[in-house]
Amino acid sequence: MHADCEKIIFTEEQLKARTTEIAVEVDKLYAGKRPLVVGILKGSIIFYADFIRHLTVPVELDFMVVSSYGSGTVSSGKLNIKKDLDRDVKGRDVIIVEDIIDSGFTLANLKSLLLERGAASVLIVTLLNKEERREYDIKPDYNCFDIGDEFVIGYGLDYDEQYRSLPYIAVLKKSVYGG
Repeated sequence: MHADCEKIIFTEEQLKARTTEIAVEVDKLYAGKRPLVVGILKGSIIFYADFIRHLTVPVELDFMVVSSYGSGTVSSGKLNIKKDLDRDVKGRDVIIVEDIIDSGFTLANLKSLLLERGAASVLIVTLLNKEERREYDIKPDYNCFDIGDEFVIGYGLDYDEQYRSLPYIAVLKKSVYGG
């Protein structure tokens, strides 16, 4: 375990197993369709890659860079789209793949935006769900794990662009971020 971690909450094996289970369920739902799978960068990249490997339906891939955090640990309440989609979503089934739902601000606004742009449907698949911090009425359609109100890192999740490459998800020591 990395020295800045307080504890590991999900091992590499747990992450792989649950990601596979969720992908198999989503794959069945989209049988006969060609959804657009949108990864929210940078945090979802590892989960996104593992998730799409288990889909057998034909998919198109795209990415957005959207943030409401900056270098802090609490949402700023302001949506910042740094990279928009390259593909048109009009009439498309869209699967958003996200690392974590915290306040719900980012995903609530993204889902509304994609529906305004004419998406036929928007499905949300998230690695982590932090329900107790939810401020917006948004729920994932598929969720790998629920977590408490702890600041987590690893498997794509970061603190100030560090720790993304850890193969597990861990709680970051408060002494690292001053919490």
